[in-house]
Amino acid sequence: MRPDTTPNLPAALPFWLSLGLVPLAALATVNGGWWWLTLPGYAWYLTTGLDAVLGNEDRNPDTEAPASALFWHRAVTLIWPPLQLAVIFGAIWYVTRVADHSGWTMAGLFFGIGVLSGTIGMVYAHELLHQKDATERWLADLLLASVLYSHFRTEHLLVHHSWVSTPRDAVSARYNEGFHRFFWRVLRDGPTSAFRAERNLLARAGRPTTDRRNPFWRYAALQTAMLVLALMLGGWLGLVLFLWQAAVAIWQLELTNYVEHYGLSRKYLGQGRYEHIRPRHSWNAAHKATNWLLINLQRHSDHHYKPDRRYPLLQTYSEDEAPQLPLGYPAMTFLAMIPPLWRRRMNPRVRAWRRQFYPEITDWGPYNRGDLPMPRNAL
Repeated sequence: MRPDTTPNLPAALPFWLSLGLVPLAALATVNGGWWWLTLPGYAWYLTTGLDAVLGNEDRNPDTEAPASALFWHRAVTLIWPPLQLAVIFGAIWYVTRVADHSGWTMAGLFFGIGVLSGTIGMVYAHELLHQKDATERWLADLLLASVLYSHFRTEHLLVHHSWVSTPRDAVSARYNEGFHRFFWRVLRDGPTSAFRAERNLLARAGRPTTDRRNPFWRYAALQTAMLVLALMLGGWLGLVLFLWQAAVAIWQLELTNYVEHYGLSRKYLGQGRYEHIRPRHSWNAAHKATNWLLINLQRHSDHHYKPDRRYPLLQTYSEDEAPQLPLGYPAMTFLAMIPPLWRRRMNPRVRAWRRQFYPEITDWGPYNRGDLPMPRNAL
């Protein structure tokens, strides 16, 4: 039987849940006051509540579905970048030239916009940067530049997917490592790691770091353009507000990175070699509503197995194959901000994971400390 190639709008519509944040951002920008709370309320608490009501989605889609059948699934990722840019820069123009909001109101508003650009924009950028289509990759670059985190594309593609759950990957959180310590480590190591990866890739081709093929030239140009636009639209206040939403968005992204691989280590095989990445090296969540909002990012094991697989086709795994989170990402990132609560909930799960998959390893100290050797041939 030939697969159905008809675009499936009803199946795609739940994944358009993110668009609800756009009118909320407009209302918060115009009305001021406490309206900004509707943005984190929608992204974090409403979807977590819906998870409790709707439960999990354990069915797997047909991975052979053609691209034509995914038209409406792709559409939301393609329209989001201009919407996000309109929200950020429209709000900067409005609050600095039209509205009479207080400083605290503006700080709250751009916190909410940072939730929008971090919770949704970063996830959509992640989906787009994995695709082969040049337009989609450019849209990913625009989204990342709008939060001043362009190096994430290089770090994610060249480092994270190759060396996840090894010491080479900065965003693989270690066992017992609190989020706040992890966050500063990633901010310190991520940009230099990405630059080193691009430099080494160019060197293998016999090209200097200054070669025009180095994407850091594009990253710098796009980020500079975003900063200049914020300054032109809103002056120095507009620039400060832009930087604030970017900081919130980066915090949101790295909270998610922290959750995705916390305490999960690939087995060291000696002589700089590690086992291949397997489904067991990512935390998964099958919660329905948060997977709609985050376009199946929580089916993370399958994403690492097949990085260019589009989000509607990602597969879920049973607990026999991959570890499962007790709650969706929004609730888990809340716990991550309070390390004692996080450890109480997650450390027993990591220890159970170790007993289940690696009973032969008796000393986890080097894994916990990140003391194992770097993978050989790592960029």
